[in-house]
Amino acid sequence: MLGNFFNHKVIVITGASSGIGLASARLFSKCGARLVLAARRLDVLEKEASGMGGDVLCVKADVSVEADCKALIDKAVEKYGRIDILINNAGISMRALFKDLDLKVIKSLMDVNFWGTVYCTKYALPYLLESKGSVVGVISIAGFAGLPGRTGYSSSKYAIRGFLDTLRIEHLYDGLHVMVFAPGFTASNVRNAALTADGTPQGTTPRDEGRMMTADECAVHLAKGLKRRKREVVLTPVGKLTVLMHNLFPSLTDRLEFAYMAKEPASPFKKK
Repeated sequence: MLGNFFNHKVIVITGASSGIGLASARLFSKCGARLVLAARRLDVLEKEASGMGGDVLCVKADVSVEADCKALIDKAVEKYGRIDILINNAGISMRALFKDLDLKVIKSLMDVNFWGTVYCTKYALPYLLESKGSVVGVISIAGFAGLPGRTGYSSSKYAIRGFLDTLRIEHLYDGLHVMVFAPGFTASNVRNAALTADGTPQGTTPRDEGRMMTADECAVHLAKGLKRRKREVVLTPVGKLTVLMHNLFPSLTDRLEFAYMAKEPASPFKKK
């Protein structure tokens, strides 16, 4: 399926200590890639990486801090001399109505989700242009259609998509591959850590994680998209339908989204 495509490629992954980032790291390690994994919790990251084998460099980095992003890229190049793929996966979510929201929550989401992608891409770009490599932004269906109760999350994911789409056009003839990767609801820790109206983590997920696509499945789709140098990957039937409906019938999609999300346990809003 993937063959030797990732063998010896240098892949930088942010948010690699859990979820899609960790699953992708495990998959690429099995494919012979040389990995540079970043996360805020270095102890957790190193523990997970110890079971991968292969060639792995773990770096403590908070992607909301520009200096950390620069240091991450510098360490990758110092160790391996090149970068072939950058996967901007680090991200946080939220769950609250905007009218109840402390604005620091949106700022936190933009700092991590959007600015983290911008910072890492900025410093990795010269090396990606040299290798004619790939830059990926892991967004969400919420980056195509606004998700009620997640204003900050949707805003950050829309921003990432706009940034990467523009970057793709700027480097249309440079050999740079730019991919927007949009999973639907995926079983991960992101909902447990999602911020509430006052900025504290909600602690538990409101959704049935067992019925969602697994992080391992997402990683396979991500790898396939990279190998085929796709510009955009949208996952799950519901996700694909939502994007299509939003483009064709936006008003109807607004109502369907509202009704769907209002059924969530302890939803911050209800259909009147």
